[in-house]
Amino acid sequence: MLHASRGHREEALRTEFASLMKIKKSNTKSQQTFLDTSGMARRVTEFRKNEQIYSQGDPAKSVMYIHSGNVKFSVVSMSGKVAVVAMLGPSDFFGEGCMAGQSVRTGTATAITATTLLAIDKNELLRMLHTQDELSDCFVGFILSHKNRVEEALIDQLFNSSEKRLARALLVLGRYGKVQHQPDSELPNISQQTLSEIIGTTRSRVNFFMAKFRRLGFIEYHNRKIKINKSLLTFVLDESHHVEQTRPRS
Repeated sequence: MLHASRGHREEALRTEFASLMKIKKSNTKSQQTFLDTSGMARRVTEFRKNEQIYSQGDPAKSVMYIHSGNVKFSVVSMSGKVAVVAMLGPSDFFGEGCMAGQSVRTGTATAITATTLLAIDKNELLRMLHTQDELSDCFVGFILSHKNRVEEALIDQLFNSSEKRLARALLVLGRYGKVQHQPDSELPNISQQTLSEIIGTTRSRVNFFMAKFRRLGFIEYHNRKIKINKSLLTFVLDESHHVEQTRPRS
């Protein structure tokens, strides 16, 4: 059973990053061009780093499309515990729960870098999805991709060590393999505290693993920004790496 689980998660990782590498630039361009020229009623809004876009419990009336920048989505439990459950970047939608009957936001969206969004009224988007095949295909593709990412993140959380979860999170944050990845595979300026919240471990553990990744050449630091090297992807996909065999899972 354990062997099958490992095989499943390895295959999931390989499928995920292989699909990232196959994304075509024309798809991203046509998606943005369509939103710009469709005549759809939308509002362009800019947010500063660490500025809240909306809060958990706010009315849910629109869907957001990220033109540029990076957004984290977090939830707060009844006991006050905060968890970061998604990191989003250029060409991603979020807040789509309002399309499925959610009347209030289920989490808090925060810009982690300077971010420009298109806010689309949910009723307007529903109308356009019924009449515009190109937008409908784009939106359905995003929803399916998002579903896959959620499943893969759950598998990652259940079966992988905190070290591999961190490596995978860095690749996702850098949008590794996507045409709209960060310049020179550099990550947005994100704190180790936020990284620890994403992967479910402590800041000290993140600091330890980041130092190790740097020592092994998986990442580099340039002007306080992190550059991802291809060897980090190899590390994530290589089942032979079990650096935490003697450590309890965090």
